[in-house]
Order: sequence, then structure tokens, then C-alpha cells
Amino acid sequence: MRELKLKSDLLIVGGGLSGVCAALAAARNGIKVTLMHDRPVLGGNASSEIRMWICGARGDDRRESGIVEEILLDNLYRNPERNYSVWDSVMYSLVKKESNITLLLNTVCTEVAMDGEKIASARGYQSPSQTWYTVEADYFADCSGDSILGVLAKAELRYGREERQEFNESIAPETGDKKTMGMSCLFQCRETDEPHDFIAPEWAYRYQDESEFNFRDCELVGLQNFWWIEVGGSADALHDVDESRDELLKIAFGIWDFLKNSPKNRERYRNWTLEWVGFLPGKRESYRYVGDHIMNQNDVAAGGKFDDIIAYGGWPMDDHHPDGFYYPGEPTIFHPAPSPFGIPYRSLYSRNISNLFCAGRNISVTHSALSSTRVMATCGTLGQAAGTACAIAVKNHCSPREVGQKHLDELQNTLMRDDIWLPGKRFAANGLTASAEISCEGLRGGLNRVIDGVDESFTARIGSQAEYRWTAPVKIRNCRFIFDSDLNRKEKNIAVLHWKKMPLLTTPATLVKRFKIEALTDGKWVDAGEFFNPGQRLVNIPLDITCSALRFTVLETYGNETVKIFAWTVA
Repeated sequence: MRELKLKSDLLIVGGGLSGVCAALAAARNGIKVTLMHDRPVLGGNASSEIRMWICGARGDDRRESGIVEEILLDNLYRNPERNYSVWDSVMYSLVKKESNITLLLNTVCTEVAMDGEKIASARGYQSPSQTWYTVEADYFADCSGDSILGVLAKAELRYGREERQEFNESIAPETGDKKTMGMSCLFQCRETDEPHDFIAPEWAYRYQDESEFNFRDCELVGLQNFWWIEVGGSADALHDVDESRDELLKIAFGIWDFLKNSPKNRERYRNWTLEWVGFLPGKRESYRYVGDHIMNQNDVAAGGKFDDIIAYGGWPMDDHHPDGFYYPGEPTIFHPAPSPFGIPYRSLYSRNISNLFCAGRNISVTHSALSSTRVMATCGTLGQAAGTACAIAVKNHCSPREVGQKHLDELQNTLMRDDIWLPGKRFAANGLTASAEISCEGLRGGLNRVIDGVDESFTARIGSQAEYRWTAPVKIRNCRFIFDSDLNRKEKNIAVLHWKKMPLLTTPATLVKRFKIEALTDGKWVDAGEFFNPGQRLVNIPLDITCSALRFTVLETYGNETVKIFAWTVA
């Protein structure tokens, strides 16, 4: 066995969407990050190993931006055919591109060393290389879903459903218990031009009639992804995973056998073939941290009007019954939730481990609130918030708690600078952006999207220009643009049912594709460069130029004659 030691500002355990977003946010804000993940690919429930598509807030103009949107837009640009290997490579490429991130795949976190109320180091085993890694860090972030750092460090954790009276939650059970939402093994299939036979394994269940599926739509239609193949909520979501997986596989192969071989379906689905079945269950719930605030159903219902808002949700309180597939009634209840509702920073760190952040489905929430905050687009924005907060903690040599007490404005404005929408807040432009005259005031930023019909954007077409002017020459090092990626688009990042004539994914036609920047130097306009946008909403252009005015010109779009530009700031 090999023993290696690493030192980072931040160790993140868990490389699902929340961990990836946390790592990218922290690294881009200047700190050294180690990302330890126990699987061979990044993405967690969104990866090729589980294949759940990314869901988030519902409603017009509610789509999550920031790093989550960056990942999804990169997938649109690079992966028109919805190939899962390409999808895995999107997240892998973004992480590997960052020089401040050390990535440890296939590495299981097994123990921690404590220094009083702090974690001093964590140890992980990488089986393919037979290597033990010990990672020392000043801060730690648990994005593992199952809260492994909290278990090892003896952080305060919760598991199961709170009793109704504890938080006065109307959707909670009368008596609390250790039940959770279950886990699922999904499958993928494809329509072809020729018939395909299917012979089920001998251990698969045999279903004779649709009535055996109890309110579950067992057809190859629409956005079907068989999420209701779910068990384990009435068992132990951690220690009974093997038993739950075995049961899920029996159900999944049995359902495909029913779809292919039952008299009703034999002709209907004769040209469909099974492409993939997940042998790694996707979990919905296990341990949750106890932070300085435990967000509950009433917080969600009231819209999350928190002063320390750092993210938002907008998915209904989608509370799956613990018995899952074996519950004879509706498998889930979509309790209403406003979109958006705010999520507080105080739910993103441990109450009793003083250097431990958390992000993803394991944040400090009740079971009832978790039923909304657990969806992956929300989890990704929580990861970005935690990573950004850690970078601020490193810079100011303070605890996660002190970031919220002393540096909240910096945290919120940094998140908005990086294109995170915080309902009720406006991005505050400063420095060179604030001191200049500008030809279109809305470009200084503020809302950075259309919100409830309020549109402060600059509407442009090919040849349109905007300009900043200063009273004396200034040094420009960066231009930041926020373009319009159509936050009302409806596509899923990945398809479960692959139809023969399935449309390709495309980059939104609302985006600027090419533009140029010019600078006024010594009374003359000179080219600062022509730039290509690879399908992104947030675009940062590094510059090194001294000028008294700066302007950009739209040269090409991804299709629309007119496009919106939500922000152009300089630094």
C-alpha cells in the first residue's frame, strides 16, 4: 500500500453536482481545493452511473444560473445527442481545467482526525491505485449526500421524519420515525428500426397486469424515467443498500419484461431495446446536518425571507412515501411550495464542528423541507454558495459561522457577480463599473435576468454597441458579460427514452456568439480583441489595457435577430 499526504485550503468529500459546484466556486475564488469522490465519474445522481436528470425551481424565469447553468450549457454545446459519456466528460473537464483543484476519484473517505471541535484531516482509500490519501485542510465541505464527514467527526445530524409538533409542520407525520424517502435504480431504452427480443433473468419479478403498478404510469411515453421504481425508505438508507439494490433490479428487469413481453405491449414496443440499467441506486435521503438554522416546511411555505439568503428553491415539497413501490397509493405527494423560496446560509455549515460546511441534500433542513431542497439544480447552487463562502473564510481567517456574521454582504455580492440569482437582492456594481458613464444603464447589472416581468436588459442585434467612458484613463483587466441563455427553455440535460426521431440538443438561439471589444487610447479606437462565446451565459474576458473608453459590438448570435444582454461590467 502507498501512503500519500496532501494539503489544501478546502477538502470536499463528494463529487456529485453540489460537490463539483463547490469545488469550482472555491477554486475560481482563489483557494486550493481537494475533491475526494468515491466513484469513477463525477455527478452523483446525475452521472452515467445513476442517470437522474437535473430538476430545479419551477416557473417562468426561475431556472438556476451560475455554475449549474454553465454545466448544462456546456452539455448543450458539446453533447447534442445526449450521450452519457460526453455528459460525464463535461463535469470532468471543468474540474480538471482548474489548476486549484486536485481530483481524487475512486477514493472512499474512511476516517477523520480531530483537533478539538475542528476536523484536522481526512483519510481516504483509492482502490485502483492501492493508495491511502491523508488530506490536511483548514476547512472541509461534506457534499457526500450521506454526510460521511459528519458521521466520522460526530457532528450533530438528523435522520428520518420529524414529528409534526416539533416544527408545526402540517405534512409531517404525527409521530416521528426513522423512515426516509427511498432509492431508485433507473433504466434507459431506445427505439430502433427493427424488432428486439428480451429474455428476463430468472431472478426478475414477473408482472401480469398493469394493476400491479398502483398509480404508476408504466408506458414508454413523454418524460417517463421510472423514478417510481423505489424501495428502501422503510429500511436503513445506509446499511441496507445492497438488499435494496437487489430488490430494485428485480423490479426493473421485471418491468422491462412486462413492457416487452406482455400481450398488451408485445407489438407496441417490439422495436424498443433496453440500453442500460443502473446497478447503483440513486438515493434521495439519509443523514442531514444540524446547522445554526434548521429550515422547515413553514420556512419554505413563507418564501424563505431570510436576510442571509444564499440560494433559492422552487420545486414542490415532493414527499415520496417510505414504502415506495410497495405503497398501494400515490407514490409521492407534491405539496405546494412557492417558486422561488430563499435558503439561508445558516443551513450550510455544522453547528458543532467549527470548520465544516455542507451542501446538497444533506443541509440543515427537516425531512419536509428536504422534499423540496433535495433536487439537483438547487443542490448545485448550494454547492456554489458553500465553495464561495469557504474562499471568503480562507481570505479572512474566520469560521463558516463568522462568514455569515461578518462577511455576508461580500458573500451575497460575490454569488451575484458569479450569476447566482438571490431573490430580493440586486448585484451592486462598484469600482470602474460604478464610476463610468455608460450608454445603457441596465448593463451595470442588478437583476441579471427578467424577474416577474421586470426587464432591465440591453436589447441588441448584430452591429449593436454599448460604451463605457471615464474622465481619465483607467486600467481594465476584466470584462464580465451576462448573456441571455433563455431561462424558460424546457429541455432535460439527458434523455431516458431515446426515440428514433429525437431532436438534437442545441445552444440557445438567444445567446451572443461573437463580439468584439475596442478601447479608446490616446484619442483613437483600437481593437482589444474579437471573442467567441462557446454557448455560455456568463462570460469573463481577461484584458490588459489602459483606456478612457471601452465599447463592445455584437458580431453574431446563435440564431435570434435580437438578443438580450443582462450585464456588462468591468474591473
